[in-house]
Amino acid sequence: MPPSQDMTTALDSGLLDALQHQVAVFARRAEQTRLGGTGQLRNSMDRAAYLLLNRLDQEGPMGVKALAAGMGIDSSTVTRQVAPLVDTGLVKRASHPEDGRAVVLQLSQRGLARLEEVRASRRRLMVEVTEGWTPEEREAFCGLLTRFNTALSVRQSAHTTGQAPAESGAAGGGEGGTDGGTAGGTDGGAAPVS
Repeated sequence: MPPSQDMTTALDSGLLDALQHQVAVFARRAEQTRLGGTGQLRNSMDRAAYLLLNRLDQEGPMGVKALAAGMGIDSSTVTRQVAPLVDTGLVKRASHPEDGRAVVLQLSQRGLARLEEVRASRRRLMVEVTEGWTPEEREAFCGLLTRFNTALSVRQSAHTTGQAPAESGAAGGGEGGTDGGTAGGTDGGAAPVS
């Protein structure tokens, strides 16, 4: 259920304004830099490909419908995004182990190697961007960002199905169904990542 006007007013409106502004700046920075890593691998894999490959690595082979449901997007979008990954050999189609008529998508060895290269590059970027942070600060930021992404995913899912969102205070895993789309806003208050 969306917060009432009274609840929104009761919260610190200045803090909420600052929070929404920083989220908008973050979305713009993330889109501009694509948070693609460092060195030669910077911006070498788009967000959709990364999220698809990552999910297949974490959860194993699955059909288009299951992949779409897990990512919070429709099947036609997954089909369109997977096609170039199959064409380049990063993902392969295989028979379902329990139903030979069904087809599942599976990360290939080449796809896994490529994903590991990109992950390593992105880890270096995270080290660079959070230089000077303590391990506890990194962990707290990751936990809060995961919780925020999960809440957005729950809200989006409820909006799509027309149901009221459930409480989403717990931190979830994966990308939470969101893919970091661009938000508006001006570029104040944050240094460029790139």
